[in-house]
Amino acid sequence: MLMTMILQAVAGAALGKFGAAIGAAVAALAAGIGLGKIGKAALEAAARQPEFTSKYQLTAIIIGALVEGACLFAIVVCLLGILR
Repeated sequence: MLMTMILQAVAGAALGKFGAAIGAAVAALAAGIGLGKIGKAALEAAARQPEFTSKYQLTAIIIGALVEGACLFAIVVCLLGILR
């Protein structure tokens, strides 16, 4: 009985760490996709109206930084779950 409980606790901890690692990978993948879409939209907008290119570029940089910040926050939370 005790051995079964110990094995279940170990398996649950390993599964939790695996889930946190998958969460970090998904966060990084989602940030990459989001940054690609931001870049695409900024490039298309600049192609339509070249006189506003600097505004589109600045907006894309700000939004990209916010996406990166959210991604890093998610990865840190997942790493805390792994190290806990």
